[in-house]
Amino acid sequence: MGSRGVISGVVAFFLAVSASAEERAPPTWGGEGELGYARTTGNTETESLTARLGVKREGPVWRAFLNLEAVNKSDGDNSVAERYYAAAKGNYKLTQRGYLFARTDYEDDRFSGFAYRANVAVGYGHRLVDSRIVILSAEIGPGARATRVDDGDTETVATGRLAGDLQWNISEHAKFTTEASAVTGGGDTDYRSLSAVTAKLNSYFALRVSYLYRYSTEVPPGRAHTDTETTVTLVYGF
Repeated sequence: MGSRGVISGVVAFFLAVSASAEERAPPTWGGEGELGYARTTGNTETESLTARLGVKREGPVWRAFLNLEAVNKSDGDNSVAERYYAAAKGNYKLTQRGYLFARTDYEDDRFSGFAYRANVAVGYGHRLVDSRIVILSAEIGPGARATRVDDGDTETVATGRLAGDLQWNISEHAKFTTEASAVTGGGDTDYRSLSAVTAKLNSYFALRVSYLYRYSTEVPPGRAHTDTETTVTLVYGF
């Protein structure tokens, strides 16, 4: 399955969840796009581009999310990092804080030894804290993971997923966010966390410093278990 086909499927899942129920009041839409670019010349010729897009739909019954990421780094004429990530999730609200969720994600990291890794999961989530300053949610549920390594072998296993999201509004103009998850199955566990500090510049733009941590207990021979990315991006909210 090609990268474009899988990412298109993730987007289609998001749109289907968004339109899957008639709601009593019109939903609200929001989101943000962020872009970071760095270039060095002289003794070293390097370029780095990071782009992310996040869209959220909030309604009385359904809450839906779509996230897209792309990272490309080159050293001279050689690409040294290239990664694409897409995730979509729909929450069906049971109470003011409790909800059922369905989630899918796909990652294509050209330097990880995997052609792609894709996950689906369903389960229960709960907002443990829901205040003006702090929002903390936790989720748990079963799922499945499909993995294809560069030599063409594909494996699909049953998994369990545990995740948490935190948003801390430090002030009117700054916030800290983190999204962390652990997916385990088939003797392999994947950990992923994306943490960021965002500072508003004006009504539309913000500056963000992000740290992405990824760890897999089982990787192809010659590959590192841990990958990290630190980025500084300009964010546009809409």
